[in-house]
Amino acid sequence: MERINGSRRKLDGLTLIELLLALIIVGLLAAVALPSYERYVLRAKIAAATADIVSIEAMIERFHSVNRKYPGSLAEIRMDHLRDPWDNPYQFLNFDSLKGNGKGGMRKDKNMVPVNTDYDLYSMGEDGRTNQTFTSKQGRDDIVRANNGGYVGLASEY
Repeated sequence: MERINGSRRKLDGLTLIELLLALIIVGLLAAVALPSYERYVLRAKIAAATADIVSIEAMIERFHSVNRKYPGSLAEIRMDHLRDPWDNPYQFLNFDSLKGNGKGGMRKDKNMVPVNTDYDLYSMGEDGRTNQTFTSKQGRDDIVRANNGGYVGLASEY
């Protein structure tokens, strides 16, 4: 403080305590807002992957109606260039191409029952890894097509 004519005049500026208090408040707001924002971004990515799977499914069904068979790969319907929101390719498995008893490689629910009878179409989700069963750690975040297209969404919510 400065003395002018015998009286005190306050200097403009913030004290260290005021600055620290402001930083603490900003930090607390960021700590609350960041997880909410991350959940929002994840929900948006799941919605985008779901929409992509529905679009790919429509192309597969169109191919099937014209050719009376499902495509052998997404390349056959020119959809192999699509990437999910986590920059991984979408996965497609035509069950007609399976060898043996025809059940190897199929996606399965918690009862180990295949979730589709025609083909599997899915995104490997946020972790970029997958497993045949929806209940496995790697399979829970996958965005899947199940019930022959009756369900498209998170495997953990199926």
